[in-house]
Amino acid sequence: MTSSTAPMADLKSLTEEELLKLESEVCSYGDTVHYAEHPQFFEHCEGSYLYDKKETPFLDLQMWYSAVNLGYGHQKINQALKDQVDKLPQLACQYLHKEKVQLASKLVDSVKKGFGMKGRVHFNVGGSQAVEDALKLVRKKTGRQHMFAFEGGYHGRTLGASAITSSYRYRQPFGEFADRAEFIPFPYCFRCPYGKEKETCEMYCVDQVARKFEHEYTGAWNPKTETAEFGAFFTEAVQGTGGYVIPPEGYYARLAKICEDHGILLVDDEIQMGFYRTGKQWAMEHFGVKPDIIVFGKALTNGLNPISGIWAKEELISPDKFGPGSTHSTFSSNTLGTATGLAVMEAFEEKDFGAMVMEKGQYFLKILKELEAKHPEIGDVDGLGLALRMEMCESDGYTPSRRLADKMFQIGLSGTLENDGKAIGLILDIGGYYKNVVTLAPSLEITYPEMDLAHKLLDQLITRSKRELGIG
Repeated sequence: MTSSTAPMADLKSLTEEELLKLESEVCSYGDTVHYAEHPQFFEHCEGSYLYDKKETPFLDLQMWYSAVNLGYGHQKINQALKDQVDKLPQLACQYLHKEKVQLASKLVDSVKKGFGMKGRVHFNVGGSQAVEDALKLVRKKTGRQHMFAFEGGYHGRTLGASAITSSYRYRQPFGEFADRAEFIPFPYCFRCPYGKEKETCEMYCVDQVARKFEHEYTGAWNPKTETAEFGAFFTEAVQGTGGYVIPPEGYYARLAKICEDHGILLVDDEIQMGFYRTGKQWAMEHFGVKPDIIVFGKALTNGLNPISGIWAKEELISPDKFGPGSTHSTFSSNTLGTATGLAVMEAFEEKDFGAMVMEKGQYFLKILKELEAKHPEIGDVDGLGLALRMEMCESDGYTPSRRLADKMFQIGLSGTLENDGKAIGLILDIGGYYKNVVTLAPSLEITYPEMDLAHKLLDQLITRSKRELGIG
């Protein structure tokens, strides 16, 4: 009898080694990320930590790609989910329940507070599905199927979301994408795609966007009818998977004006950066522009339930413009998700997360700058709130070092770092155009002693990784 045909009762007694063998036989690798040399099983979690079966703590500095902003095992949020399971655990989405309306109201109010705009909320399940809904809304409003998006941008892996995500790797296996976005270089000042210097470039990059509308031969604009070929510009206020790249001050204001002048909607993807990750409810609030559509997900339920959605201006999403059946998903506004999301929004009202996140972010950024001064392999550090980046390079401080970033990831996940004579792990995420950026998204509730521990562990991790690779 092979492990894949073992009786159900025997499955519970399998060792981790046996489970890994079984996983290699029965699980698709297409729905998970199998980058770890030695995949890790976890048993439970609390606060900023994951724990394996040996009770080894792993300090999590990426919190499930910024989904668990309020920390693991948040008592109030967990209780809201448990209460809803006992009260109204499921309901077809063609019926109403109060939590849906209450949650939508809080989200609408948050946008009105942040941007001063009236709009409505539309729920779905995952982030990619919400992006698909935004694409439908844009197409219905503009009648155009072509979009602008940024190089380094990530909006999901469904077919529609892949078409506006810049990585060709995500599209290549699945044939032609006739509606593929036109990808514009992001203002990535450390590695300026135009070879300019931030202090003297006068934002040359945004001028290149404006140039697309100077005449008809740029392929974007018909001056005779004053019509753009593109319906919307999809952007993340701060790039997530692209490496937590933060645009310079004034960039978005000029970009938004270009879009407005040419009838192009601005779609703000807040799936990774929303819900106070950057110190604001919506990251785009930092940049002084008003999006036409906002896409959200992940942290809305603190990672407890797959619910997502879009906010859109009233003139785009009013019932006469976007009526019943415009989109549909069986679990779109599920009762467990809306109850949990409501608890998350209420938790954000209990303290001044804006000030707290900015203060902690400045402290964490200081830690990273201390590491940068010690390790020449850290080419760049930056941060906005608790969205922080540490770009790993070769010893010249500029050449991207994927091998160093990957080694750090693998050692951290092995749980073999040391703190006060005890084993400890470090959970990191690696992103960036060259897969060399350590993207840091710790719990918004991370404590100052935990940040000091992160400093100690990152220093230890970099030193050990360099030694094992023979760097420096």
